[in-house]
Amino acid sequence: MPFARAIDAEIHYEDTGGDGPVVLLGHEFFMDTTMFAAQVTALAPDYRIVTWDARGHGRTRDEGLPFTYWTAARDALTVLDHLGVHRAVVGGASQGGFSALRTALLSPDRVAALVLIATEAHPASALELETAHWFLDRWSGPGSRYLLAEQLAGRLIGDDPWHCTIWTQRWVTRDPRATEAAANCLLARDSIVDRLSEIACPALVIHPALAGVPRRNAVELARRLADSRFVEIPGAHQAVTMTHPAAVNAALGAFLDELALSN
Repeated sequence: MPFARAIDAEIHYEDTGGDGPVVLLGHEFFMDTTMFAAQVTALAPDYRIVTWDARGHGRTRDEGLPFTYWTAARDALTVLDHLGVHRAVVGGASQGGFSALRTALLSPDRVAALVLIATEAHPASALELETAHWFLDRWSGPGSRYLLAEQLAGRLIGDDPWHCTIWTQRWVTRDPRATEAAANCLLARDSIVDRLSEIACPALVIHPALAGVPRRNAVELARRLADSRFVEIPGAHQAVTMTHPAAVNAALGAFLDELALSN
């Protein structure tokens, strides 16, 4: 099982290998690398797709210590270092996008382009904080966890019974304390809206129309980035990479092909 060793964590990743340009993707909160299975199938072997599990998720091993998305950005760079990759397209969904944006700010020379799916540069809103605290307060109670998991699946995935069933089963069997530090990171994230003008690389912003991220925030993200393309996918929730793979793969493939032609 492949791991990249950080100071206080072992970051699990999956690498398709190959000689194509490297695309590093980070997943949504409460999910893992498998949410990009359709993108790996569609884009490899033309592109070398590397996916990684964030702290508190998937197979990554960490000590449950507090961290921020700046830490996660360094974890992304650790994976690239481990693979001997100096420069890559870096992206992700939701919290994976939070990390990707900070990776571009920390090491702009290492980020060839950004792929930002269902994400934003804003901090958590008052509504997000209220909803999340209500959810997390009840998540540790085993009697309510299955119902909460079904509700979460509805919000993140939408009307997709197959994916909802898979993720609901995964969530109810995991240690409810495993994502405490990750949840604190999510809810305490800082705003980087005023720093978006520092990012000069090309960016693809994919906004699922039914995402938890407000459309105005996604539009502002695209507007403030110097070189961005905005794609909205109707009828899609946060986990758009799984539920609407054809639309995501078409947008992502066109973006990556455009980058390849310009280099």
